[in-house]
Amino acid sequence: MNNTADRRDSTRRGPKIDSRPHAEAGPWTPAKFIKFKHVLIALGLSILFFFIFCFIVLHGFIAWVLSNPTVAPLYSNPKLAKNMAYEDVNFQALDNSRTMHGWYIPAAGSNKTIVFSHGYGANREESWIPMYDLAHFAHQLNFNVLMFDYGFAAQNSKEVATGGKKEAQQLLGAIQYVKQKGAKEIIVWGFSMGAGTALQAGLHTNDVNAMILDSTFLLEPDTLYHNLKQHLPLPEHPSLEILEMLLPVLNGTSLRQIPYPEVKKEDYPFPIYFIHGTEDEKAPYPIAEKLAANQTNPFSGVWIVQGAHHELIFREHSREYLRRVSTFLGQVNASLEQPANN
Repeated sequence: MNNTADRRDSTRRGPKIDSRPHAEAGPWTPAKFIKFKHVLIALGLSILFFFIFCFIVLHGFIAWVLSNPTVAPLYSNPKLAKNMAYEDVNFQALDNSRTMHGWYIPAAGSNKTIVFSHGYGANREESWIPMYDLAHFAHQLNFNVLMFDYGFAAQNSKEVATGGKKEAQQLLGAIQYVKQKGAKEIIVWGFSMGAGTALQAGLHTNDVNAMILDSTFLLEPDTLYHNLKQHLPLPEHPSLEILEMLLPVLNGTSLRQIPYPEVKKEDYPFPIYFIHGTEDEKAPYPIAEKLAANQTNPFSGVWIVQGAHHELIFREHSREYLRRVSTFLGQVNASLEQPANN
């Protein structure tokens, strides 16, 4: 009797619901853990790819800045700066890739010419040297002087910097130009990357009689990373590999197209006087020592200046600088005149 009543009462109350949680509804079931793990992996990969993207973009920006240096406009001219008469001149790069613009400062009755090869981030004036002072010094020694802008420093139709690939052709065009102007003795006086460019050009000409190379910068992986790490704490690898991949895209030049291995082992047929400072933060001075050690010409030499900085040696040691350069030029001139006297 009581059992029947209980059953009826249970029917009226409805089915009994088990309030205990089912195993599949728990917070850390295998299925939920796997799903959460996939979310974490996806999030981690997204963060990783984001940092890789930023890393590559950073290197792309570096490669773009290297290819497009900021160059100040011309602010003076030889007449205003040093009362030297000059001509505005134009000539073609040796490969006819572009028209070059510069100043030709004639010395009366002279067939000796100095061609200045300015550095990266500068134009023909290269004010921090200062170039006008050296041009005036050369002119007083009865040298004609050619000062010109590389393509990356041009006032109009500016182009990218290529570490010497295009610039060597432009310098060879300058050498050809002064030869056509009657130069019998041609000296290339280069600074920083302009010195490295001169060495590249020297591999392809017999028209140069001597070079004076100040703070020689030769674009190669070691010097590229040496400069990079001074500004950003980036790892050598894969930074170099990424830059080597991006540079051809941004300026059409691969590091493999710059003949730095040949330059570093070349014994040039003409005398070279290397000038370098021990505190050069852009081009470590052992490169100048190594290049000088390769030279067998009896008039070649090297002056390593203790405590001197990149391209500031003339400013820091003016009298000694001019004395040494004058002595070198005198030796070169005497050696060229000797066969004629015989």
